[in-house]
Parts: sequence; structure tokens; C-alpha cells
Amino acid sequence: MSKQKLNVKEKYRLLTRDLDWEYSYRDRKEIFPFEEYEGIKITDWSKWEDPFRLTMDAYWKYQAEKEKKLYAILDAFAQNNGQLNVTDARYINAIKLFLTGISPGEFQAAMGFAHVGRQYGGVGARVACQMQAIDELRHVQTQIHAMSHYNKYFDGFQDFPHMHDRVWYLSVPKSFFDDARTAGPFEFLVAIGFSFEYVLTNLLFVPFMSGAAYNGDMATVTFGFSAQSDEARHMTLGLEIIKFLLEQHPDNVPIVQRWINKWFWRGTRMLALVGMMMDYMLPNKVMSWKEAWEVYFEEAGEALFKDLARYGIEMPSYAATAIAEKEHISHQAWAIFYNYTHAAAFHTWVPEEKELDWLSEKYPDTFDKYYRPRFEKWREMEQAGERFYNPTLPMLCQTCQIPMAFTEMDDPTLISYRQSVFDGERYNFCSDGCKDIFDYEPQKYVSAWLPVHQIYQGNCGGADVETVLREYYRLNMGADNLDYHGSPDEARWNEWHDLQSAEDKYRKAS
Repeated sequence: MSKQKLNVKEKYRLLTRDLDWEYSYRDRKEIFPFEEYEGIKITDWSKWEDPFRLTMDAYWKYQAEKEKKLYAILDAFAQNNGQLNVTDARYINAIKLFLTGISPGEFQAAMGFAHVGRQYGGVGARVACQMQAIDELRHVQTQIHAMSHYNKYFDGFQDFPHMHDRVWYLSVPKSFFDDARTAGPFEFLVAIGFSFEYVLTNLLFVPFMSGAAYNGDMATVTFGFSAQSDEARHMTLGLEIIKFLLEQHPDNVPIVQRWINKWFWRGTRMLALVGMMMDYMLPNKVMSWKEAWEVYFEEAGEALFKDLARYGIEMPSYAATAIAEKEHISHQAWAIFYNYTHAAAFHTWVPEEKELDWLSEKYPDTFDKYYRPRFEKWREMEQAGERFYNPTLPMLCQTCQIPMAFTEMDDPTLISYRQSVFDGERYNFCSDGCKDIFDYEPQKYVSAWLPVHQIYQGNCGGADVETVLREYYRLNMGADNLDYHGSPDEARWNEWHDLQSAEDKYRKAS
């Protein structure tokens, strides 16, 4: 009698769900001690629906095909000196920001999914977390490979793993993922799987990849496309997580709502980095941060939360504040980095006149009124040989760890400043959202590693800023940092293109 061939659904069940076993010699609560830790109630793990039913053999084959295409294009990019074909060397600073700020977050996500997958009693959830952990690890590897080419020609790439744990602005994404990884297993899934991967991921990946395409960076475009099919699977998983938790028990609804509120706000704070990349770091601009926010959050988010309303879920707290911030957040973030670019591993600059005109067009109600005069003043100072660098160390928000430079939305001339007192100590916050997060679980955030505090306490290698930058951050002073104009990156770029122009003239003449 011939053996009947298994269909995909049966094969998937055998290679995933049927790997589970009965726990005969240990109590189930002892095996999964964190499953009830957060108050979440799971009544039936079999209701978990896997959005993509990939078996391991199919997964490896599928990913291997993508790897072959990816590395073929990366090799061609390197062999053809692809770094010469980007629009402008200023653009490379966006890639420096991605490599140092985003790629380590992918690794954090990989470790997080590998850890929390062990905590679930449902085998479907465990397999889904395993698959996403492998995806995230692959993403960080392909990103490092893609961007390693630029390390041969530009400053600031050389020591990003060391910088991740020490440099002030990298504490923003690091604290985001540290917060998620030290949460319970279900909060982690809501934080990364839903709030970040589903609600906010398009605001991260689409601008970066389309920006790369508009600026001739085919290495970044390629790893973006290679990761995009994985991101689609992650987004679907993120939505499944929420619906599964909400359908399991009505007591889960207020817990999930609180997590959505928290991680939406934490995510929007971190995405200020993406906003300034879109508006200021791309020589060829795709769209403004304001436009991206309207498309990828206001339109898509409104539809999403209408769908979730039947479970009792509402729009995140402070969504209205985040919507108002679309007019301001990118300009204020760029101003922070312009002030402190002597302490950063990438360059900043005053936008060119045509770029200021573009910003005036995209932000007609706010840019000329609040921000253009500031940039024009800084340009006057630079032309007079007095390029402005802020010599002070800024106060940081205890929750998101961003310098306290964001403003009240109803008065953009006034710094937003909140305080809480816990255990006799005063803590400072950049917003009501960050204050509320702290106030709910202050014991967690009082232990935050704040770079400015650590510098003042003498824990960062020296008593003065230059020693901290040189010995603790390991910045190559005068090369990795300071303004783009006058940098070695600019000098090399001009030299390459002068030579290229000479070669082009010779070819035409011959």
C-alpha cells in the first residue's frame, strides 16, 4: 500500500504542534512560571492561529534563496564602487544612524523572542517566537554585511557594538529594547510584536528603504527588500497576538490596553530619529515625516483601532499628542543633534537653502515661524567661523532618555517638562506619556542608566567631555564627529568626484 503524501497543513502540524508533550512528572506552573506573572489569563492555547504555516525545511529553503540574491547584489555593489553612486556623502550619515541605532535593536529583538518563546505553554506560540528570533538574527547579520562596505570609505562605522552600550543617543533605542526584554513574556509580545512590528514598523522601514532607493544606495535597498517579506510575517503575527489575548478572557483587555498605551508612546519617541533622517539627512527626499505619519499611522492606525474596538480596545493614550508632534518632532530632534554633534559618531549640518524651502513647503504652519530662523542664525554663526556646539550636558528624560528639548505642542517655544517624586527623589520627564509610564512602575525606571548622570558621577572614563568622547566612546575626534562641512568624509567625497569628473572628461575626449 503506497504512503499518502502529507499536505502542507498536516506537515506543519506534525513538525510543530505535535512536538509538544504531556508534563507527567512536573507541575505545569513550575515549567511555565511566567505565564501567569502579568495577570494574563489563557484558557485555550489551541486557539492560537499561526499566521504563516512554514515548516522548518520550507523556511530554510525560502530564506536560502533570498540570501543568494541578496549577497549577489551586495557583491556587485562593492565591486562597482557603489559608494560613489550615492547622491551625496551627507546621506551616509543616515546609514551610520541605522547601523548604530537600529541594527543592535534587531539583535535585541532576536534575543528577546528566543527567551520569551520558552515561557509559553502553547507550542504554537513557542514555534512562532523561534521563527521570529531567527528572522531578527538574520536581519542584523544582513544589515551589518550590507553596511560594512561603507566602513572602508567613511568614518563612524568602525566601533558600533562598543558604542551601542555607551554613547548617549544610542541609549534611546537601547533603553527601549532593554525595557521590553525585562518585561513579562506577554508584554514583550505586545511591545515588539504588536506595537512596534505592526503599528509602527512601516514608519521605520519604508522611509529608510525608499530613502535609500532615492539616494542611490542599492545595498540598503537590497537588504530592505530581503527583510520585507519577514516583516510582513511579523506584522501578521503581531496582530494575531493581540486578538488571541483579547479573545482568551475579558480580564486581559485592560492589561493589553495599558501595554498598547505604553509601547505606542515609547515607540513614537524612538522614531523621532527616523523623522529627522527623513527631513534632514536625505539629499533626495522621499516625503516629509509629517506625510509619512499621516499615511502610516493616522490612516492605517485609525482602521486598525476601529477593528480592535469590538474587543474594547481604544486608540493609544497620547495619540493626539503624537499627531500634534508631527509638525515639530523632526526639527527639534535635528536641533538636538546639531547642538551635540561633537559628541556623536556622525555629522550634522545646516540645511541648504533649497532644503529649507522644501521644509517650509512641507510644514507651512510651523517651519518658518519656529525653526527656519534658528537654522539661518546657526548658518550665520558658521560662516563667521563660530559654528555652535552646546558645551553643557543636557537633562535627560528618565523614561525615554532623550534630552529635554521637545516642547509643549500648544506652545512650541516652551520646553515640555514634567516631574515625579519617588522614594524622596525627584525624576524628570519630557512628556506626560513618559511620566505616566514611570509612575505606573517606578521601581523599574529609577534604575535606568542615564549617560549624563553617569558622566557626572565619573563612571565614563574621565572628568571632562573630551576624555569621555575619546576614551569611553572611542570616537575618532575630528573624523567621526563635528559638522559635515570640513570633515574627512566631505574631503574624500570631493576628491573622488573630482577624479571621477576628470576620468569622464578623458573618456569623452578619447
